[in-house]
Amino acid sequence: MKILFMGTPDIAAHCLEALCASPHTLCGVFTRQDKPVNRHQVLTAPPVKKVALVHGLPVWQPRTLRDGESEQVIRQLAPDLIVVVAYGRILPPEILSIPKYGCINLHVSLLPKYRGAAPVQWAVLNGDKETGVTIMQLDEGLDTGDILTVCPVAIDPEETSGQLFERITRTGAETLLRCIGQIEAGEVRPRPQDDARATQAPPLTKEMARLDFALPADRLHNWVRGMNPWPMAWFECGGKRVKVVKSRLAEGEGAPGQILSADPLIVACGQGALELDEVVPEGKKPMTGAAWLLGRRLKAGDSLL
Repeated sequence: MKILFMGTPDIAAHCLEALCASPHTLCGVFTRQDKPVNRHQVLTAPPVKKVALVHGLPVWQPRTLRDGESEQVIRQLAPDLIVVVAYGRILPPEILSIPKYGCINLHVSLLPKYRGAAPVQWAVLNGDKETGVTIMQLDEGLDTGDILTVCPVAIDPEETSGQLFERITRTGAETLLRCIGQIEAGEVRPRPQDDARATQAPPLTKEMARLDFALPADRLHNWVRGMNPWPMAWFECGGKRVKVVKSRLAEGEGAPGQILSADPLIVACGQGALELDEVVPEGKKPMTGAAWLLGRRLKAGDSLL
């Protein structure tokens, strides 16, 4: 198969590496433009570009795919298949129709559940026991195309979004290669998504990550896991934010926000209690919840609110 690859972040780079090690021929790579990163604003290439350059693949980084020039380049490349993994742009109809086998996309959820930008995070936030990888045929919608294959992935009840994403990245590359082989052999049987069962996975925000101790402890525990590694769940105490890196469900009852134990730090919730195992106070380094509480001179019976 002659393949054109489109993608940008780490998961896409992992899939590109897998394709480069496969029998298929990569005719080029499209990725997003280099961006300034960190406090020094150093112009940095996206992960996919770095992999492409290591393997000597031609790279295009257009601002838009609707400029006419991108379509012309792709027609000249004449790929059998376009593979898209977290590219960050919707492909226009004139590009979708170019490859013999169309365009396929790797999405990290069991579609039609969790269409959108943050499917892994929302699976953890909602306390799901399972998520997975879907390879779908791209159409003009957002994650609405026909499903070609799926691979379920179990979610550990203590797993963070970051940890789950690492596992799904490996599964995704394997599933993608298997699906491409099935396409080449004429073995895929596309099936339409049930739009009535579709749910959305919008991007996360820092404000969304705020913990409300009036909610049940299991919901807050899922929130801590789902918001890790970004933007990190947090609560406010004494006018300053405290991020919660790691938590676990605990025994106990009390008014929401009440400290039930100082070491370990256990806080009462609307239902049940939550142990704040690791926290990051504003402007400080990570520490145990007990160490933070000691510095605040708070004790059992006091309230964090």
